[in-house]
Amino acid sequence: MSSAAEQQAVQRAVGDALLDGRPASAGARRPGPHGSPRDSGRPAPPVWPGAPTPLGARFRAGPGGASGTNFALWAGGAEAVELCLFDEDGTETRLPLSELTHEIWHGFVPGVRPGQRYGYRVHGRWDPWTGARWNAAKLLLDPYARAVDGDFRLPPEVYGHVRDWPEQQVADTVRDTRDSAPFVPKGVVVHDDDDWSDDRRPKTPWADSVIYEVHVRGFTMRHPGIPEELRGTYAGLAHPAAIEHLVSLGVTAVELLPVHQFAHEDHLLRRGLRNYWGYNSIGYFAPHAAYSASGTAGQQVGEFKRMVKALHAAGIEVVLDVVYNHTAEASELGPMLSLRGIDNRGYYRLAADARRYADYTGCGNTLSVVQPHVLRLITDSLRYWVTEMGVDGFRFDLAAALARSMHDVDMLSPFLATIAQDPVLRRVKLIAEPWDVGNGGYQVGAFPPLWTEWNDRYRDAVRDFWRGALPDVRDLGYRLSGSSDLYAWGGRRPYASVNFITAHDGFTLRDLVSYEAKHNEANGEGNRDGTNDNRSWNCGAEGETDDPAVNALRRRQVRNLLTTLLLSTGVPMLVAGDEMGRTQGGNNNGYCQDNELGWVDWSLPERAGPRGLLDLTSRLLALRHAHPVLRRRAFFSGRPQAADGLRDLAWFTAAGAEMTEGDWYARTATIGMYLSGRDIPGRDARGEPVTDDSFLAVLHAGAEPVDFRLPGAPWAEAYELVVDTAREDQAEAPGTVHPGGEVVEVPARSVLLLRVRG
Repeated sequence: MSSAAEQQAVQRAVGDALLDGRPASAGARRPGPHGSPRDSGRPAPPVWPGAPTPLGARFRAGPGGASGTNFALWAGGAEAVELCLFDEDGTETRLPLSELTHEIWHGFVPGVRPGQRYGYRVHGRWDPWTGARWNAAKLLLDPYARAVDGDFRLPPEVYGHVRDWPEQQVADTVRDTRDSAPFVPKGVVVHDDDDWSDDRRPKTPWADSVIYEVHVRGFTMRHPGIPEELRGTYAGLAHPAAIEHLVSLGVTAVELLPVHQFAHEDHLLRRGLRNYWGYNSIGYFAPHAAYSASGTAGQQVGEFKRMVKALHAAGIEVVLDVVYNHTAEASELGPMLSLRGIDNRGYYRLAADARRYADYTGCGNTLSVVQPHVLRLITDSLRYWVTEMGVDGFRFDLAAALARSMHDVDMLSPFLATIAQDPVLRRVKLIAEPWDVGNGGYQVGAFPPLWTEWNDRYRDAVRDFWRGALPDVRDLGYRLSGSSDLYAWGGRRPYASVNFITAHDGFTLRDLVSYEAKHNEANGEGNRDGTNDNRSWNCGAEGETDDPAVNALRRRQVRNLLTTLLLSTGVPMLVAGDEMGRTQGGNNNGYCQDNELGWVDWSLPERAGPRGLLDLTSRLLALRHAHPVLRRRAFFSGRPQAADGLRDLAWFTAAGAEMTEGDWYARTATIGMYLSGRDIPGRDARGEPVTDDSFLAVLHAGAEPVDFRLPGAPWAEAYELVVDTAREDQAEAPGTVHPGGEVVEVPARSVLLLRVRG
């Protein structure tokens, strides 16, 4: 059936079930959640003209000094907008916003104070074939709401279309006339009166940064030192017990999984699950209310700010993982919660068939960042979190989707150009997940200066080396030394590479050495979800085992992977719990596991084995912090820096000879990396040359020990052993001295780190 024929057939079928789109009369009261009219008996407040800026709800002094709230909503193409105020008992008062300035509907309501719950109803045409999906029966969340009160549920009333229409192929075209207000959260008016004068941002340079990926709820839910009533909250992460772990570990920044207000997907709710990770945003200004211990009527804002201040006081930056590429409204069959009902065509990228969405995210929709008002929404949100919430940077989920102009990824796109010139945003940490699911979406190494990137090529090369799957070591050499093949252009530096071996998405570090196949049955999707490309090795047994030899090998492999990460040039990223041997039972897609499977198990350090891993991680981070040769701000040249022929970076075979071109193409399990601290580019804050110790790292992934000849003069007179990952107890490792030229036995599957002496 053609689109025109479909449209005519559906319109005939629904007849007068379609709304006529006319706004309700001023001050109208509407039925409560159970259909019975509620009327407080109070007259509706007046609506003064107000101002079109700033967008959102702002409590302030109005004309004549009257206190109240200015409301402003961009709704291009809408025919009318009603502001809906809700009393404590759910009574709704609708107030038309009659002022329209540059497609912004606005009004000042005297007497409306912080704590007031509100939403919008937006009137307009219902014509899905052209992308028009206005439906005034649906209460919509203000995109600029700074706090959200209530849970998102997804009964049929929350959908703009008739979800259970018999002919599902056209269900999205049939407008649902039922009121959604009883089933959706409301925005909350918030007063920003916090004083940041005593806050001191750490401002850690990129080269000195160590990122720790954290889930606010999962990190704190099982921590015995955090009071039970604070677990799972911003206040819990701000608790001294949580901060003490971060400080003692030695990380410089927490990267928080999404804390923008998000919603749970229908398919999860139907299975009794919830969206745990939070990559389903619906409120870009509001801290997720479920993470608040102090309340959801605006208190969550202050609690988040206090968390940021507490982390700053401990020298730890706060980076937010943000999801501006799509929203929780999903595809055309998804719920109507906010942007879809405000202006579907204005906010989302539509396909050639305007009923459908251009989906570059795999989540059903993609925000149309080329539209000025969408770009404004995103940048206003970013600036808000920096200037008023105190955060220090952002990691952009599926950043390639934001960098698309009309269709293709464009590094001169409006989004990237706007960020580059913004006086606030260009000064904070910017991390790209440099891909999306669309054609040409893989953009690792392509983002412009100012940006760092998650480097999945680092992840893959290191995983493959330690499981014995690399055909040669060319790629490994680049990854260990800062990925100059990807980032040595346009003024970019080694710290453009965020090096990681694990992330929230995929196996934990312990599971990476315990499972060769994913085990996602608990997600209820028949184990079809999650990647099959894990590049993992189970060390001889699938899953948990009582075999002491297998477990010992697994612990060693985890030490090897962590040591490799923390000795590599670039910015290391750890995942919360990996330093203690956290497991998800082989689940590599725990996005819906808001339970003990997804939470950090704080009892692990007290058990045999993992404690040594925690100590090793802290020791390696302390070593990294103490030695600038491990935190280089410029790429290695690989050329002799003095007459003695000493290079700033040199590579050695097990025979003690510098690697030749042929060695790079040969399959090998052993490689030596010499880092010279004698000629580090740059100067310190006083203009003095930066010098440091030199180190030799020997990485051996073979199943048998290997004899390795330590390079002699001019490289070193002797070497002092610093780290030996073959040892369970690292306290036994340091101090052993070997003369240059000596042959040492490198244990099977291990890393030796030696400090140059002489």
